[in-house]
Amino acid sequence: MANLKGGLTIIKEMVKSLPNSERKIAEYILNHPREAVLLTAQALGKNSETSGAAVIRLCKSLGFNGFQELKLRVAGDLQEDSQSEFRDIEPKEDYEKIIEKVTSNTIQAIKDTVNMIHFDQLKEAVHTIIHANSITFIGFGASFITAKDAEQKFIRINKQVHAFSDIHMASTAIANKGSHDVVVGISFSGNTVEVAKLLDLAKSRNVRTISITKYGNSMLTSHADINLFTSTAKEAVNRSGATSSRIAQLHLIDILFMCVASEEYEKTVGYLDSTREAASYVKRQLNGKRRD
Repeated sequence: MANLKGGLTIIKEMVKSLPNSERKIAEYILNHPREAVLLTAQALGKNSETSGAAVIRLCKSLGFNGFQELKLRVAGDLQEDSQSEFRDIEPKEDYEKIIEKVTSNTIQAIKDTVNMIHFDQLKEAVHTIIHANSITFIGFGASFITAKDAEQKFIRINKQVHAFSDIHMASTAIANKGSHDVVVGISFSGNTVEVAKLLDLAKSRNVRTISITKYGNSMLTSHADINLFTSTAKEAVNRSGATSSRIAQLHLIDILFMCVASEEYEKTVGYLDSTREAASYVKRQLNGKRRD
């Protein structure tokens, strides 16, 4: 737990949905983070006009293993030089400022996602994928881009994988899956009804389920065996489509893929060599036909 971060980001995302006593503690931590990490649970409860028991309940609501993890995550945040905020573009804004804002938002989305990782959940997801007979990725809208990216990555290392954005095709595929398969549902909000229903269908078939969504309780997390969280950053008001959320999802898929590849390093290298050779072979054949 030594390098944990993301406590303040998680609290900011969850604070409005917490019960009253837990919200008071969360707000106290946000307003006095440096003081809060030095307090016991009982002292934090007293300072926030609640109780030590309420502090423990807050830790559970936030998805932490206990008060020590909460303090470590907040302390990790305080070691950062500054907490960047996501910034929206302005009408007719200078291009250099737009570039700076988009780049800053992207970096912050990636940092927040990494800080929210629960390593036990990540490890379980990796081992579930390694031992799965098949992997089904589901996403709608911009989340389907992430699903397709995952599909092309895992195909390269010889995993039996498909990505769907059509609920009928996805449900047909899931209907014949079982306990040795895995379905991964992707949704930034966590409340995409179609994805939640497909995860529910998968669980009814004893299929292992993984969710990739923003932090907190949602329809997806309630239907998933394993929950992986991405940046909770709000999208820019003037967006033309998902930006920060898409980057966060893609980054998490990269982490998942690389962890699987590392666990199966020798096999992965062999599969990647084979795919490169196959691509080169096809390219040579096509170039030869063009010359003819």
